[in-house]
Amino acid sequence: MYKQAAQAYQKASQVAVSPRELEANLLMKAAARLQLIKEEWESASFAEKDEALTYNRKLWTVLVTSATSKDSQLPQDVKNNLASLAVFIFKHTLTVLSDANPDKLTTLITINRNIAEGLRARPEQG
Repeated sequence: MYKQAAQAYQKASQVAVSPRELEANLLMKAAARLQLIKEEWESASFAEKDEALTYNRKLWTVLVTSATSKDSQLPQDVKNNLASLAVFIFKHTLTVLSDANPDKLTTLITINRNIAEGLRARPEQG
């Protein structure tokens, strides 16, 4: 009974989350996965590293595609900045894989966390 109630609550809470909060949560999840890979770099397999980086890349692909679509109500300069940031993330991901340097993950982790914090910030009412 408890398990069913917990599952029902989890489903309901997922439905009630705003798109911004969902995006922030996904970015934090990606950052946490990258952080874990960074901390366990020596023992992590290539497949585990690739999986964490692929998850992050796919997440950013979805985010930037949505944010830059013609239906997006974001200002054009924000769309351009997000597109540029996504290109940087994609290139940096390749650098991480080719250089095999765990410290390079810090950049991706920091970007994800900062964007998530921005998404969670409440705009000031003016």
